[in-house]
Amino acid sequence: MQHGPAVRRRKLGAELRALRARTGLTSGEAARLVGWHQSKVSRIETGTSGAKPADVRSLLDAYGVDDPQLRQMMLLLAGADDGAGRDHWWHAYRGVLPPTYRDFISLESQAIAMRTLETTVVPGLLQTAEYAREVTRVAVEGADEDRLDTLVEVRLARQDVLRADPPLVLSAVLDEAVLRREVGGPEVMARQLRRLVEAGRLPQVRLQVLPFAAGAHIGVTGPFVIFSFSNTSDLDVVVLDHLTSSLHLERKEDLEAYTEAFNALRIHALSPEDSLDYIAAIGDGA
Repeated sequence: MQHGPAVRRRKLGAELRALRARTGLTSGEAARLVGWHQSKVSRIETGTSGAKPADVRSLLDAYGVDDPQLRQMMLLLAGADDGAGRDHWWHAYRGVLPPTYRDFISLESQAIAMRTLETTVVPGLLQTAEYAREVTRVAVEGADEDRLDTLVEVRLARQDVLRADPPLVLSAVLDEAVLRREVGGPEVMARQLRRLVEAGRLPQVRLQVLPFAAGAHIGVTGPFVIFSFSNTSDLDVVVLDHLTSSLHLERKEDLEAYTEAFNALRIHALSPEDSLDYIAAIGDGA
């Protein structure tokens, strides 16, 4: 059984392996301390299989780890409740969604904040149903209507994170191309732009437009997402989407580079207030 996103399993395994090494225990000795077979410890440490929170507590106790913050971080990596009260609803779609998409939804549901640069389409958390359907139709070539219905249902269910208690804090920089690219026809696009203006007025959403007049910018290399998690930055992760896969970056250097890039984009973008006016004007045909 795999628990949580692959990126989290690998990080959890590496951290547990380092803690075990610090105690001087072999994987076999650690397994005997908690009453497991050695292969279970090895699978957890390599990220081949996940570990339940109870398994992690057993290992942390065996390794003498009593630092509250470290224990909490390890338990969050294992999928322990982060206090946000968000369930794992996407498990019901396991047969429909590819693993990389399930991983993304899992990270999104556990994060307290999300920063994203979008250069081609409206962020999924802000899409209308009809816009989402047109984008999905192109992205999943050959999908029948039933599958399209399911994928749009998933896209809309993801948006519940913005209505959770506490809600996900979303900060998005949108290249002007996102607003100009007509998806689904003029009426669909007009309603999508109105939806963006409505969403941008929510206290947990900050939208900024990077107009064409800004010229070349650091975001021309492509869109990205930065997820942030409660209590510790050690869990933060950058996600880069490709056509058939996603790349997760967790190194401190990568996180700092993308954070600096996002901050630079926000400086060059219109203010949130001016951005909403800009979006409304485009929607009105200006």
